[in-house]
Amino acid sequence: MPVGIPVAAPSRRRRPLPARKGIAGAVAATLAGSLLALVPATTAHAAPTLLSQGKTATASSIEGPAFSASAAVDGNLTGTRWASSWQDSQWLQVDLGQSATLSHAVLTWEGAYGKSYQIQASENGTDWRTVTSVSAGDGGTDDVTLSGTGRYIRMNGLTRATGYGFSLWEFQVYGTTDGTGPTLPGGGDLGPNVHVFDPSTPGIQAKLDQVFQEQESAQFGSGRHAFLFKPGTYNNLNAQIGFYTQIAGLGLRPGDTTINGDVTVDAGWFNGNATQNFWRGAEGLTVNPVNGTDRWAVSQASSFRRMHVKGGLNLAPDGYGWASGGYIADSRVDGQIGNYSQQQWYTRDSSIGGWSNSVWNQTFSGVEGAPVTSFPEPRYTTLDSTPISREKPYLYLDGNEYKVFAPAKRTNARGTTWANGTPRGESIPLDKFYVVKPGATAATINQALDQGLHLLFTPGVYHVDRTINVNRANTVVLGLGLATIIPDNGVTAMKVADVDGVRLAGFLLDAGPVNSPTLLEIGSQNASADHAANPTTVQDVYIRIGGAGAGKATTSMVVNSDDTIIDHTWVWRADHGEGVGWETNRADYGVRVNGDDVLATGLFVEHFNKYDVEWYGERGRTIFYQNEKAYDAPNQAAIQNGAGKGYAAYRVDDSVDTHEAWGLGSYCNYNVDPNIRQDRGFEAPVKPGVKFHSLLVVSLGGMGHYNHVINDTGASTVPAGTSTVPSTVVSFP
Repeated sequence: MPVGIPVAAPSRRRRPLPARKGIAGAVAATLAGSLLALVPATTAHAAPTLLSQGKTATASSIEGPAFSASAAVDGNLTGTRWASSWQDSQWLQVDLGQSATLSHAVLTWEGAYGKSYQIQASENGTDWRTVTSVSAGDGGTDDVTLSGTGRYIRMNGLTRATGYGFSLWEFQVYGTTDGTGPTLPGGGDLGPNVHVFDPSTPGIQAKLDQVFQEQESAQFGSGRHAFLFKPGTYNNLNAQIGFYTQIAGLGLRPGDTTINGDVTVDAGWFNGNATQNFWRGAEGLTVNPVNGTDRWAVSQASSFRRMHVKGGLNLAPDGYGWASGGYIADSRVDGQIGNYSQQQWYTRDSSIGGWSNSVWNQTFSGVEGAPVTSFPEPRYTTLDSTPISREKPYLYLDGNEYKVFAPAKRTNARGTTWANGTPRGESIPLDKFYVVKPGATAATINQALDQGLHLLFTPGVYHVDRTINVNRANTVVLGLGLATIIPDNGVTAMKVADVDGVRLAGFLLDAGPVNSPTLLEIGSQNASADHAANPTTVQDVYIRIGGAGAGKATTSMVVNSDDTIIDHTWVWRADHGEGVGWETNRADYGVRVNGDDVLATGLFVEHFNKYDVEWYGERGRTIFYQNEKAYDAPNQAAIQNGAGKGYAAYRVDDSVDTHEAWGLGSYCNYNVDPNIRQDRGFEAPVKPGVKFHSLLVVSLGGMGHYNHVINDTGASTVPAGTSTVPSTVVSFP
């Protein structure tokens, strides 16, 4: 961010629009001997045991809320059941938590039974092998022999015996493990850097002040903190929030926890300049500001979620110095939001009393009280609703028990999830989480995931010498206090399998000194499963290359899975701090999207050596994009792109037929060589299905210039000189 003024294409696979694959197709029945590494029954040294009861179960569909997948593994033999929708080809699967040697499965059918079905096994929940097949089922109870190994076991129903769906009272899987099964405990304390308060806790203000003094200017320090307030009312507090600090209420709703006082971010540490107020967040609180207006003067990687401000909100620092953009979601601000000096901002699914000032790029979707679209002046871009959203998971107290609430998906969302009472979603007890604390190894973290546990990273810095592999559907990986993961030896920090419903939220991935090919991968290469009903979400997950020390990564984030939602990220190749230089923190590409139907809401990507964002998937959508080109390009030749000058900030590949984006801005500040020219900020094929709305490019103080906004459309920034007046395009083509 400013301290003053603000490749070869990958192999493509494409999911055709009409052929969305919500279920596995029928496959030819095959003997287990040809598909699994068989383990003869005579080698088992322990009697088979029931492995499936109480484990995580998922299904291709449910007939209704009373017939969930979990009902088939709850041990209630004739009281609860899973039932699918009324059509053929449906499945029910269970995650055993670790690989097991399989013995047999007992299927207790309700009247709507499967006439033909397969039992399939998988080690990762993606690559399935058929263990046995039933072609003439007659209902009742089926006890089928299994052989081989697997962690995920699936009943893959091919044809129904009745006009109803497939319905199982119970799906029981038996087998043996090798003795290295679940040993890591779930739950536990949250560690020394999570500060939990209730209204009777003494010295709350003193603790807030102590941590703020440590974190106020610790931009690249190792301190990490989370302040968690139990439900209740807190009086006369001023919570000043510094770097790597999270403040949150522990109620299910913002109204459960009230602060009569302020939650404040200002920029006194940087002489009133807020353009480096990164990496912090506030969630789940009601705030009654002392003087009627709360101050939240932040820039990138700073989220404001599930907040209720009973007054106004000022987004500028004291003195109204520069500020460079942030993010609000699922919040209500009763009074006016004073944007003032904020160069750009994105607000989603909220309710506000008004908005002032537009500067360069102010974008809204699903916001009650938002200004109407008036781009290019004032520079407001407003969508009536957000096409798809699912709020970030969060920790809360249910009585005295910690749980994580995973909000439900919404379509065409508008306003907050909690306006009419309790939000919709799922509560997951903390004992289903491995509570990760500093010192934990990647091997231990992966063991916890293999056991079927979710992950809760407590505040700290974690070095991993191998990739964290999230292979199980519906896994939650949640960080507190900007927990930071650093890959050693050039590994990829985290990979997510092409499975349903993974939720990544609230942590920072920081590149290590040995180049990593990628830092975060969502889905395997050529992933093609349909996740429209239950997408993977990436929320308040930030990526950094350099700044805290030399770091390198060829591509920061790769999204292969279809339907993924990227909801607020800052992917940043550092322009200041330690380990910064054109080759020192080399990072060619920021975000590459290969998956179809991917939605980005609040996309901030900056300073990459080549393309900041490349989009290869079909039907992608972006609502709000903020970018700066790399400041430190040594000369024009360093960014020469074939015959072109510079790499676009956001490029849609020529192979793409359908893409749409709203509210995009790119800025240049070539302070090493101000004579550099960038042909364009944005690049896309000219096709009827490719549409852009509200685009702008800005030269920061005349330090380099753009020749066009998108392709060859839009005026050069050269006539604006040093004035930082944007060149705009209202719509393209």
